[in-house]
Amino acid sequence: MVTIKDMAKILGISTTTVSNVIHGKTSEVSAETVARVRQLVKDMGYVPNINARNLARNRSKIIGIAVKTSFYKYDNLLKDPFFSELIGAMAKEIRKQGYYLMLYFASSIEEVVHHVAGWNVDGLIVAGLLVDDYMKLKRNYRGTMVLIDCYLPETINNYNNIGLDDEGGSYLITKHLLDNGHRKIGFVADNISGVDYYRYLGHQRALQEYGLPVREENLILIPQGRSRDNSVLKVFAERILDLTAYVFCSDYYAANVINYFNDQGIRIPEEVSITGFDDNEYARMVRPALTTVAQDVTAKAELAVRKLIELLNAEETVDYFDIHMPVELVIRDTVKKLN
Repeated sequence: MVTIKDMAKILGISTTTVSNVIHGKTSEVSAETVARVRQLVKDMGYVPNINARNLARNRSKIIGIAVKTSFYKYDNLLKDPFFSELIGAMAKEIRKQGYYLMLYFASSIEEVVHHVAGWNVDGLIVAGLLVDDYMKLKRNYRGTMVLIDCYLPETINNYNNIGLDDEGGSYLITKHLLDNGHRKIGFVADNISGVDYYRYLGHQRALQEYGLPVREENLILIPQGRSRDNSVLKVFAERILDLTAYVFCSDYYAANVINYFNDQGIRIPEEVSITGFDDNEYARMVRPALTTVAQDVTAKAELAVRKLIELLNAEETVDYFDIHMPVELVIRDTVKKLN
């Protein structure tokens, strides 16, 4: 592999001059020499040794992304529109900022800790953590870290997080149903922790503002999994006479049930109304098109990367931040107005 020293010998100039041209420092180098160096670099197919440069600067120029997920829920996390857009947007922004990406999916926080603690990364972005997860990671990873969509108690304030107004979004979508006359509303999720817990709080707030009780039987927890198995989905058909509308915690599950209802001859929204959350491609592709809550996943991803790099480049201590990005109600065709 050709080196700067080799090219300097070929050209009969110093290694410093060759290095300066390669790295754009040409103010004190003649135009003729600059042209000769650049032509030789092209002819020889020279590739700078990035690792050596970064080692000299005590930087790896690598940003790590770790996602804790359930492999039972996701056989392939990147099939999920939310995570594929999130990770794709982060990768693009990391490259734009002149960094490289290291990505790892894990089913447990112990696995994340085991791998991440040994990474030679400048900083880390982590998604999918609960409180105990964060505490374990914090004890083992001492580097700069930004979280995505994490909810930690007020007693923990030494963290940086880019999240969403999940509570407000679920409030908006539930209020939309209530404003359209619905009073028997089911809330559907596959867990009731983290993000989905706060979405359930927003749902409850809207009901309480209308003077309606929060009924435990209307909280529907479905088994985690990406299957369209009828044993999972038929619970909705069985309760169709009990409820007039469903608030889903994700567009994926909402779109899945819309397809199931269509297969069963149940008309939407004539017989039952359905809403989602995220406004991903499922919401736009399913028919009828899904009324949902929109979040800007790309903006969330870009902000997480930029905030991490700001922390890395800060010469002084920067205050911790917990940013909740805004949401928007998107009204389409899956909610019926009741008399």
